[in-house]
Amino acid sequence: MSDIHQPFHATPVFPRGFRCASRNVGLKPTARDLTLFVSDVDAAAAAVFTRNHFPGAPIVLGRETLKGGVLRAVIANSKVSNVATGARGVENARRMAAAAAAEVGTTADRVLVSSTGVIGVQLPVDKIEAGVVGMTGELQDNPMVGAEGIMTTDTHPKALSASVGAATITWVAKGSGMIEPNMATMLSYIFTDAALDAATLDRLLRAAVSRSFNMLSVDTDTSTSDTCAILANGLAGPVDESEFLAVLQAGCTRMTEILARDGEGAEHLLRVSVRGGHTPREAHVIAKSIVNSPLVKTMVHGADPNVGRLLMAIGKCFDCTIQPLTTDAWINGYQVVAHGERLAFDDAIVRETLSREVVDIEVSLGVGTGEARAYGCDLTKGYVDENAAYYSS
Repeated sequence: MSDIHQPFHATPVFPRGFRCASRNVGLKPTARDLTLFVSDVDAAAAAVFTRNHFPGAPIVLGRETLKGGVLRAVIANSKVSNVATGARGVENARRMAAAAAAEVGTTADRVLVSSTGVIGVQLPVDKIEAGVVGMTGELQDNPMVGAEGIMTTDTHPKALSASVGAATITWVAKGSGMIEPNMATMLSYIFTDAALDAATLDRLLRAAVSRSFNMLSVDTDTSTSDTCAILANGLAGPVDESEFLAVLQAGCTRMTEILARDGEGAEHLLRVSVRGGHTPREAHVIAKSIVNSPLVKTMVHGADPNVGRLLMAIGKCFDCTIQPLTTDAWINGYQVVAHGERLAFDDAIVRETLSREVVDIEVSLGVGTGEARAYGCDLTKGYVDENAAYYSS
């Protein structure tokens, strides 16, 4: 699915010193709904959070917690997001952190809390407080177990890992809808046994996120719960920083593609590459415009070679430098636009290439050296069905 050649492990594993557990504590009828990630020792940590003006209570608390730059555990629940819940919601997030800290044997200021699910419902924190008891006895080395407990509309748990020198990096994430992050994806946790301090982690995380999760969009909607955190417990010792960043970037990009392909109702992964932009920022805007266009998304879903929709999505970027005579476009390597005009292509060939699971759209603007790549998916009836009754289900 990806053109990244980083050798990810065939089966995801945790770095040394990290384990997880998940169980059902009564938030959902039967599925796992609470996850606990634990490091054997304190870990340096950094995170980026949603820019939405209605951040959830866990975001409010998380921003405070991460000022310390040290974490021992992450506790996350699904089904209820603890958003739009006022002061009581923040107090419930604090209770959740304290309960996890008591179970792990640390202090609440070293526990990151996350919640995901329905907005505007008070968190049943008593169920979490009771449910977390004994979870340390279930800690195990399979990150997929933790991924299961944070799923909402995801169709499958999401985790991957890779080596960097003597160290390991592991990514665990969830996300399927309400995704156009302005920092990271909905919930994404990155664990490593490399020795890196909090300030370095913050710098590297932001660099990786800017080209991966920040270029992801399922539906243009920025979640109120977005969190991307990285923990480094140092048990593998120091690593080459540039090599670490390269692997971190590769893993974040691979996870971005996994999340895009699992967009609610999605049948296609859509990747949009723009080159020749006046600036990198303009290339970014245009790539996002294409990947976010409902008409482009439905063109892909229906394998309908209406490439005028690409030109529309480019041309509506009013504040960008666009010259039709230098604009070209390709779908899966097949050129469909030259010098701003639709080519007389074979409809059957373009229909076939649009029907593939991965659809790569490439645009050359010819007005500069700016480049960007965005990730998304097609728009289907399944997306409407999933979201028409999300609150009630």
